[in-house]
Amino acid sequence: MSSFLPRLLRTVTLACACVLPVAGAHAERDDTRYAAAVREGRVIIYAVTDERIARPLLQDFERRYPGVRVHYEDLNSGELSRRFLDEAARGEQPDIVWSSAVDLQVKLVNDGYAQPHRSAETAALPEWAVWKNEAFGTTFEPVAIAYNRKLLAPAEVPTTHAELLRLLAQQPERFRGKLATYEPSTSGLGFMLHTQDVIANPVVFWKLAQAFGRTGTVTLASTTGMLDRIASGEALIGYNVLGSYALLRAHDDPAIGVVLPRDYTLVLSRIAFISRGARHPNAARLWLDYLLSHEGQRQLAQNPGFFSVRDDVPEDAAATELRRQLGGAFRPIPIGPGLMTYLDQVKRRDFLRKWHHTLFPVP
Repeated sequence: MSSFLPRLLRTVTLACACVLPVAGAHAERDDTRYAAAVREGRVIIYAVTDERIARPLLQDFERRYPGVRVHYEDLNSGELSRRFLDEAARGEQPDIVWSSAVDLQVKLVNDGYAQPHRSAETAALPEWAVWKNEAFGTTFEPVAIAYNRKLLAPAEVPTTHAELLRLLAQQPERFRGKLATYEPSTSGLGFMLHTQDVIANPVVFWKLAQAFGRTGTVTLASTTGMLDRIASGEALIGYNVLGSYALLRAHDDPAIGVVLPRDYTLVLSRIAFISRGARHPNAARLWLDYLLSHEGQRQLAQNPGFFSVRDDVPEDAAATELRRQLGGAFRPIPIGPGLMTYLDQVKRRDFLRKWHHTLFPVP
């Protein structure tokens, strides 16, 4: 799998080069809805997706739908959830909520904060990427192992979870303080990825956690923090890194390498929903359909590491190749109530207690 990734990045680059917007073109649209959206004038989006990544998407939407401006708030996952709930309590809600902390998104939907939406675009999504016609997967993002390409020889790079365990057992001193992963108590995304990892393979996950404890793993709140440490050589390996950001960084930084484990690779899809209290509901439906459309998916897939969630976007050759290469290792995280398992306060407390006792044992 590791040898495939440089080819994957090249494939993404070539695929993106083929996607050229047609001046003056507009996506197919319901003119009645579009007219209503123009009367509303704008759509308010709270998102975890970096604004620099989303910017071409936002610009293309405004070009295709003149008269509908996008107000985009770039937040981290924990901040987004807290702000949304605080504002909802005051009767204020954004129109769209779009986040990679999919468990928090599903909980908001489950608690009645979303409204249903059905269209040709939502019908084109895979079954695992839709829940209650209210929560919609918008991307295809693998969960990866990142590493420093200059400090790890190709033969040393672990391509499975078992190989990572063996590497840490064989060279504990070399990796002391040189591993990085999310701190689940401060990163909503990290908490979700770690707990989904427990569900996928609890025995391996807790064995890795024990190895992390023995080697003094550094836990961080953000993907950027992990990748910065790997790029500088402060860390050699990052575990459970969000692959989209890792692949995007690797595209520009030769120090960063990325592996999608060939025993199993979790794949998440950023969830978007329309707020039940949306102040611009027609503009919100217009935006969501654009995001899920061929045009929106192609725009998003121009970022290395971001793949189309749809199977019928032919220009995203990288996503097709990635699915083929992963084969039986492809483990999409289904959007649904199962994501809320560890949001139960008792389960969350117990997980975090076990995590901290395992990684930071008291002598």
